[in-house]
Amino acid sequence: MHGNRAGGFARQLVGLAGCLLLCSCGREQLTKKVLLIGLDGVRVDILAQADTPNIDALITDGSFSDQAQTRPPTVSGPGWSSMLIGVWSDKHLVTGNNFAGNAYSAYPDFLTRLEQIDPDFNTFAVVDWPPLGTTASGGPLVSDAVDVKLNIDGDELGYTEADALSLAAAVEHLVNEDPDATFVYLGDIDVVGHDHSSLAPQYEAAIETADGQVGQLLSALQRRPAYDQEDWLIIIATDHGRTDDGGHGGTSPQEQTIFYLVSGQSAQKGTLDPAPNIVDVAVTALAHLGVEVDPAWDLDGTTRGLVRH
Repeated sequence: MHGNRAGGFARQLVGLAGCLLLCSCGREQLTKKVLLIGLDGVRVDILAQADTPNIDALITDGSFSDQAQTRPPTVSGPGWSSMLIGVWSDKHLVTGNNFAGNAYSAYPDFLTRLEQIDPDFNTFAVVDWPPLGTTASGGPLVSDAVDVKLNIDGDELGYTEADALSLAAAVEHLVNEDPDATFVYLGDIDVVGHDHSSLAPQYEAAIETADGQVGQLLSALQRRPAYDQEDWLIIIATDHGRTDDGGHGGTSPQEQTIFYLVSGQSAQKGTLDPAPNIVDVAVTALAHLGVEVDPAWDLDGTTRGLVRH
């Protein structure tokens, strides 16, 4: 991921990412916060060849694996459920893109879990694939217990426009409000992969567009009035890989291999070995926020990429 096409704007965003990770180091009693950015349908080898200066900067100052794993069926319903909850599909019961019959009441998403633990947690999500936030196709995955949940319909608007609207809403909220835990979903990469294939230049370009959106989210964090008193953990991951023709859902290594990135001053530095699993995302987010996992929750994930204190 060391392309040579970044212009001045991208370099500025890299600088902001570096400042984001460094400028509050060494301070005591920082307020811990989490930003989870979900990029749908990213294939790790195309991510590696794309020009992604903002993600690269986060990798340099964090923990990363491009050999992380999800499990079949490698489609979005079970993938996002496993990531946001921290259990595999044999527990959350979502095995396709119809969410009907889910076990979310027993296994809630991590934002809802935070609200159940302590309603004083300030939670925020913006999603543009309808089942993630609405009753479409048996959803929502992200429950209405979340303090602020913005639903934008990518199926109606198209995901290029919907992602841009999601980004604008997330930037506004991050700058002006005080969320403790945030989830931002961006879906256009997956749609472009289906429309053009994983090997098409349009797919690589969609990943590069998402990298610019990551940079804007990082800039929003730095513009927060209390930023110097905060310890943000940035987690970025994807729900599944894909085959050469852009499809997914099977058991091939290309479909099951994903990436996992944890960055910020509380993150370890370097490559994660052994490779993490998609179910580690939610557990790591909870751990950074000081939540001790109750064995009764029956979670499958473990904490990966955080500095041990």
